[in-house]
Amino acid sequence: MQKLHKLFNPSRTPQNRALDDAQMKNSAGGYVWELSPWQRLDRFLVLGTEGGTYYIDEQTLTVENAQNVIALLKEDGVRVVERVVEVSVAGRAYKKEPALFVIALAFTVSDTATKRAAENALPKVARIGTHLFTFMEYVNAMRGWGRGLRRAVASWYDSKDLKDLAYQVTKYAQRNGWTHRDALRLAHPKTQDSSCDGLYRYITGHNDKLVNDADWAAHVRVVDAIKNETNVATVVEAIKRHDLPREVIPTEMLNTAEVWESLLEKMPMTAMIRNLATMTRVGLLSPMSKAADVIAERLTDAPRLRKARIHPI
Repeated sequence: MQKLHKLFNPSRTPQNRALDDAQMKNSAGGYVWELSPWQRLDRFLVLGTEGGTYYIDEQTLTVENAQNVIALLKEDGVRVVERVVEVSVAGRAYKKEPALFVIALAFTVSDTATKRAAENALPKVARIGTHLFTFMEYVNAMRGWGRGLRRAVASWYDSKDLKDLAYQVTKYAQRNGWTHRDALRLAHPKTQDSSCDGLYRYITGHNDKLVNDADWAAHVRVVDAIKNETNVATVVEAIKRHDLPREVIPTEMLNTAEVWESLLEKMPMTAMIRNLATMTRVGLLSPMSKAADVIAERLTDAPRLRKARIHPI
Protein backbone atom coordinates (compact mmCIF):
# COMPACT_ATOMS: atom_id res chain seq x y z
CA MET A 1 0.00 0.00 0.00
CA GLN A 2 1.39 3.40 -0.98
CA LYS A 3 1.19 5.68 2.07
CA LEU A 4 0.28 8.83 0.22
CA HIS A 5 -1.29 10.37 3.34
CA LYS A 6 2.20 10.57 4.84
CA LEU A 7 3.55 12.39 1.82
CA PHE A 8 0.81 15.01 1.88
CA ASN A 9 -1.64 15.95 4.62
CA PRO A 10 -3.55 19.27 4.25
CA SER A 11 -3.90 19.53 8.05
CA ARG A 12 -0.15 19.25 8.71
CA THR A 13 2.73 21.27 7.28
CA PRO A 14 6.34 20.17 7.91
CA GLN A 15 8.79 22.83 9.11
CA ASN A 16 10.76 22.72 5.88
CA ARG A 17 7.75 24.04 3.94
CA ALA A 18 6.02 27.38 4.22
CA LEU A 19 2.60 27.44 5.86
CA ASP A 20 1.66 30.34 3.59
CA ASP A 21 3.34 33.00 1.45
CA ALA A 22 3.82 35.34 4.43
CA GLN A 23 6.45 33.06 5.95
CA MET A 24 10.18 33.15 5.22
CA LYS A 25 13.01 30.64 5.40
CA ASN A 26 15.18 31.00 8.53
CA SER A 27 18.83 30.13 9.20
CA ALA A 28 17.88 26.60 10.26
CA GLY A 29 16.11 25.83 6.99
CA GLY A 30 12.63 26.02 8.48
CA TYR A 31 9.87 28.51 7.77
CA VAL A 32 8.81 31.13 10.29
CA TRP A 33 6.86 34.36 10.52
CA GLU A 34 9.15 37.24 9.64
CA LEU A 35 10.09 39.76 12.33
CA SER A 36 9.51 43.40 11.47
CA PRO A 37 12.64 45.60 11.40
CA TRP A 38 11.55 47.26 14.65
CA GLN A 39 11.00 43.90 16.36
CA ARG A 40 14.45 42.87 15.21
CA LEU A 41 15.88 46.05 16.74
CA ASP A 42 14.28 45.14 20.07
CA ARG A 43 15.70 41.62 19.88
CA PHE A 44 19.19 42.98 19.17
CA LEU A 45 19.02 45.48 22.05
CA VAL A 46 17.81 42.86 24.53
CA LEU A 47 19.80 39.79 23.48
CA GLY A 48 22.71 41.11 21.41
CA THR A 49 24.62 38.71 19.15
CA GLU A 50 27.35 37.37 21.45
CA GLY A 51 28.19 33.80 20.50
CA GLY A 52 25.77 33.84 17.57
CA THR A 53 23.05 31.19 17.57
CA TYR A 54 22.98 27.45 16.91
CA TYR A 55 22.42 28.12 13.20
CA ILE A 56 24.27 31.37 12.47
CA ASP A 57 27.69 32.63 13.57
CA GLU A 58 28.27 35.75 15.64
CA GLN A 59 29.78 37.87 12.86
CA THR A 60 27.00 37.15 10.35
CA LEU A 61 24.33 37.82 12.95
CA THR A 62 26.02 41.09 13.98
CA VAL A 63 26.30 42.27 10.37
CA GLU A 64 22.63 41.50 9.69
CA ASN A 65 21.55 43.38 12.81
CA ALA A 66 23.82 46.33 12.06
CA GLN A 67 22.40 46.60 8.55
CA ASN A 68 18.90 46.55 10.00
CA VAL A 69 19.82 49.31 12.49
CA ILE A 70 21.31 51.46 9.72
CA ALA A 71 18.15 51.10 7.64
CA LEU A 72 15.99 52.10 10.61
CA LEU A 73 18.24 55.07 11.40
CA LYS A 74 17.69 56.33 7.86
CA GLU A 75 13.94 55.71 8.17
CA ASP A 76 13.40 57.31 11.60
CA GLY A 77 16.62 57.83 13.50
CA VAL A 78 15.11 59.74 16.43
CA ARG A 79 12.67 56.88 17.07
CA VAL A 80 15.59 54.42 17.10
CA VAL A 81 17.46 56.48 19.70
CA GLU A 82 14.32 56.84 21.83
CA ARG A 83 13.85 53.06 21.72
CA VAL A 84 17.46 52.50 22.81
CA VAL A 85 16.96 54.78 25.82
CA GLU A 86 13.65 53.10 26.71
CA VAL A 87 15.10 49.58 26.68
CA SER A 88 18.25 50.65 28.52
CA VAL A 89 16.57 52.63 31.30
CA ALA A 90 14.01 49.87 31.88
CA GLY A 91 16.83 47.35 32.39
CA ARG A 92 15.47 44.97 29.73
CA ALA A 93 18.89 44.21 28.24
CA TYR A 94 21.31 41.97 30.11
CA LYS A 95 24.32 43.66 28.51
CA LYS A 96 24.95 47.27 27.54
CA GLU A 97 27.03 46.75 24.38
CA PRO A 98 24.17 46.57 21.80
CA ALA A 99 22.64 49.86 23.02
CA LEU A 100 26.02 51.61 22.95
CA PHE A 101 26.70 50.17 19.48
CA VAL A 102 23.43 51.60 18.16
CA ILE A 103 24.18 55.01 19.67
CA ALA A 104 27.60 54.90 17.98
CA LEU A 105 25.91 54.07 14.66
CA ALA A 106 23.49 56.96 15.21
CA PHE A 107 26.48 59.32 15.40
CA THR A 108 27.92 57.79 12.24
CA VAL A 109 25.24 57.20 9.60
CA SER A 110 22.28 59.44 10.50
CA ASP A 111 21.05 63.00 10.03
CA THR A 112 21.55 66.02 12.28
CA ALA A 113 18.34 65.51 14.29
CA THR A 114 19.28 61.91 15.08
CA LYS A 115 22.82 62.87 16.07
CA ARG A 116 21.44 65.49 18.44
CA ALA A 117 19.09 62.88 19.94
CA ALA A 118 22.05 60.50 20.34
CA GLU A 119 24.05 63.28 22.01
CA ASN A 120 21.27 63.78 24.58
CA ALA A 121 20.84 60.02 25.05
CA LEU A 122 24.49 59.17 25.74
CA PRO A 123 24.52 60.05 29.48
CA LYS A 124 21.28 58.07 29.96
CA VAL A 125 22.59 54.93 28.26
CA ALA A 126 26.27 55.13 29.32
CA ARG A 127 25.69 55.39 33.05
CA ILE A 128 29.19 54.41 34.24
CA GLY A 129 32.73 54.93 33.04
CA THR A 130 32.96 51.46 31.49
CA HIS A 131 29.93 52.19 29.32
CA LEU A 132 31.46 55.48 28.15
CA PHE A 133 34.73 53.80 27.18
CA THR A 134 32.88 51.04 25.31
CA PHE A 135 30.94 53.66 23.35
CA MET A 136 34.16 55.53 22.56
CA GLU A 137 35.78 52.32 21.31
CA TYR A 138 32.83 51.66 18.99
CA VAL A 139 32.47 55.18 17.62
CA ASN A 140 36.23 55.66 17.22
CA ALA A 141 36.29 52.66 14.87
CA MET A 142 33.45 54.12 12.78
CA ARG A 143 34.24 57.82 12.34
CA GLY A 144 36.37 60.81 13.29
CA TRP A 145 35.91 63.07 16.29
CA GLY A 146 33.74 65.96 15.15
CA ARG A 147 32.25 68.76 17.22
CA GLY A 148 29.01 66.94 18.01
CA LEU A 149 30.77 63.82 19.25
CA ARG A 150 33.16 65.85 21.41
CA ARG A 151 30.20 67.72 22.85
CA ALA A 152 28.42 64.45 23.65
CA VAL A 153 31.39 63.05 25.58
CA ALA A 154 31.85 66.38 27.37
CA SER A 155 28.16 66.32 28.39
CA TRP A 156 28.69 62.91 30.04
CA TYR A 157 31.18 64.54 32.42
CA ASP A 158 29.24 67.79 32.82
CA SER A 159 26.01 65.96 33.69
CA LYS A 160 27.46 64.31 36.79
CA ASP A 161 27.71 65.56 40.35
CA LEU A 162 31.41 66.17 41.07
CA LYS A 163 31.57 63.70 43.94
CA ASP A 164 29.94 61.04 41.78
CA LEU A 165 32.31 61.88 38.93
CA ALA A 166 35.30 61.50 41.26
CA TYR A 167 33.92 58.09 42.25
CA GLN A 168 33.54 57.14 38.57
CA VAL A 169 37.04 58.16 37.52
CA THR A 170 38.65 56.29 40.41
CA LYS A 171 36.51 53.15 40.20
CA TYR A 172 36.55 52.87 36.40
CA ALA A 173 39.99 54.34 35.75
CA GLN A 174 40.50 52.54 32.42
CA ARG A 175 38.68 50.06 30.21
CA ASN A 176 39.18 48.79 26.65
CA GLY A 177 42.42 50.76 26.32
CA TRP A 178 40.75 54.09 27.17
CA THR A 179 41.21 56.32 30.22
CA HIS A 180 39.31 59.36 31.46
CA ARG A 181 42.36 61.41 30.57
CA ASP A 182 41.96 60.26 26.94
CA ALA A 183 38.27 61.17 26.99
CA LEU A 184 38.79 64.66 28.42
CA ARG A 185 41.62 65.45 26.02
CA LEU A 186 39.34 64.54 23.12
CA ALA A 187 36.20 66.25 24.43
CA HIS A 188 37.73 69.48 25.84
CA PRO A 189 34.84 70.24 28.24
CA LYS A 190 34.59 73.89 29.27
CA THR A 191 33.68 74.99 32.78
CA GLN A 192 33.68 78.21 34.80
CA ASP A 193 33.41 76.32 38.08
CA SER A 194 36.77 76.23 39.89
CA SER A 195 35.95 72.97 41.69
CA CYS A 196 34.97 71.25 38.45
CA ASP A 197 38.05 72.65 36.73
CA GLY A 198 40.17 71.27 39.57
CA LEU A 199 38.71 67.79 39.11
CA TYR A 200 39.29 67.90 35.36
CA ARG A 201 42.90 68.93 36.02
CA TYR A 202 43.31 66.04 38.45
CA ILE A 203 41.95 63.60 35.84
CA THR A 204 44.36 64.88 33.19
CA GLY A 205 47.34 64.55 35.53
CA HIS A 206 47.64 67.97 37.20
CA ASN A 207 47.51 66.68 40.79
CA ASP A 208 48.85 69.98 42.14
CA LYS A 209 45.60 71.72 41.19
CA LEU A 210 43.35 69.94 43.71
CA VAL A 211 40.71 72.17 45.30
CA ASN A 212 41.31 71.56 48.99
CA ASP A 213 37.77 72.26 50.23
CA ALA A 214 35.95 70.28 47.50
CA ASP A 215 34.06 67.10 48.48
CA TRP A 216 35.62 65.18 45.64
CA ALA A 217 39.17 66.13 46.71
CA ALA A 218 38.88 64.19 49.96
CA HIS A 219 37.78 61.10 48.03
CA VAL A 220 40.63 61.13 45.52
CA ARG A 221 43.19 61.77 48.26
CA VAL A 222 42.01 58.69 50.12
CA VAL A 223 42.09 56.64 46.92
CA ASP A 224 45.62 57.80 46.15
CA ALA A 225 46.75 57.07 49.72
CA ILE A 226 45.21 53.59 49.86
CA LYS A 227 47.07 52.39 46.74
CA ASN A 228 50.21 51.56 48.72
CA GLU A 229 48.59 50.68 52.06
CA THR A 230 49.60 47.33 53.57
CA ASN A 231 47.76 47.46 56.90
CA VAL A 232 44.43 45.60 56.79
CA ALA A 233 42.86 47.61 59.62
CA THR A 234 43.68 50.90 57.86
CA VAL A 235 42.15 49.67 54.61
CA VAL A 236 39.00 48.46 56.39
CA GLU A 237 38.62 51.83 58.13
CA ALA A 238 39.05 53.72 54.85
CA ILE A 239 36.43 51.55 53.12
CA LYS A 240 33.88 52.15 55.86
CA ARG A 241 34.54 55.86 56.24
CA HIS A 242 34.78 56.79 52.54
CA ASP A 243 32.63 54.11 50.83
CA LEU A 244 35.54 52.92 48.71
CA PRO A 245 34.74 50.37 45.97
CA ARG A 246 36.62 47.13 45.41
CA GLU A 247 38.35 48.47 42.28
CA VAL A 248 40.53 50.95 44.23
CA ILE A 249 41.69 48.47 46.88
CA PRO A 250 45.24 47.04 46.47
CA THR A 251 45.15 43.52 45.04
CA GLU A 252 46.96 41.94 47.98
CA MET A 253 44.36 43.38 50.38
CA LEU A 254 41.61 41.54 48.50
CA ASN A 255 42.82 38.23 49.92
CA THR A 256 41.48 38.94 53.41
CA ALA A 257 37.98 38.27 54.73
CA GLU A 258 38.03 41.47 56.82
CA VAL A 259 38.38 43.65 53.72
CA TRP A 260 35.59 41.83 51.90
CA GLU A 261 33.35 42.06 54.95
CA SER A 262 33.70 45.85 54.95
CA LEU A 263 33.14 46.00 51.18
CA LEU A 264 30.00 43.87 51.47
CA GLU A 265 28.22 46.44 53.65
CA LYS A 266 27.51 48.75 50.70
CA MET A 267 28.49 46.56 47.76
CA PRO A 268 26.30 47.03 44.65
CA MET A 269 24.16 44.04 43.75
CA THR A 270 25.91 43.15 40.48
CA ALA A 271 29.35 43.35 42.09
CA MET A 272 28.13 41.14 44.95
CA ILE A 273 26.85 38.45 42.57
CA ARG A 274 30.07 38.50 40.55
CA ASN A 275 32.24 38.13 43.65
CA LEU A 276 30.41 35.29 45.42
CA ALA A 277 33.20 32.86 44.54
CA THR A 278 35.92 35.23 45.77
CA MET A 279 34.13 35.88 49.07
CA THR A 280 33.84 32.11 49.50
CA ARG A 281 37.51 31.56 48.70
CA VAL A 282 38.74 34.09 51.29
CA GLY A 283 36.53 32.55 53.97
CA LEU A 284 33.92 35.30 54.40
CA LEU A 285 31.07 33.38 52.81
CA SER A 286 30.52 30.01 54.48
CA PRO A 287 27.51 27.91 55.62
CA MET A 288 25.48 29.62 58.38
CA SER A 289 27.75 32.70 58.33
CA LYS A 290 26.48 36.23 58.82
CA ALA A 291 27.64 37.12 55.31
CA ALA A 292 25.61 34.23 53.88
CA ASP A 293 22.48 35.55 55.61
CA VAL A 294 23.10 39.07 54.29
CA ILE A 295 23.63 37.87 50.74
CA ALA A 296 20.61 35.53 50.82
CA GLU A 297 18.40 38.39 52.02
CA ARG A 298 19.61 40.68 49.21
CA LEU A 299 19.20 38.02 46.52
CA THR A 300 15.54 37.53 47.48
CA ASP A 301 14.74 41.25 47.75
CA ALA A 302 12.70 41.88 44.57
CA PRO A 303 12.61 45.72 44.80
CA ARG A 304 16.36 45.79 45.34
CA LEU A 305 16.94 43.52 42.35
CA ARG A 306 14.76 45.72 40.14
CA LYS A 307 16.48 48.90 41.29
CA ALA A 308 19.88 47.38 40.52
CA ARG A 309 18.60 46.30 37.08
CA ILE A 310 19.65 42.69 37.64
CA HIS A 311 18.65 40.89 34.45
CA PRO A 312 17.25 37.33 34.65
CA ILE A 313 19.85 36.11 32.13
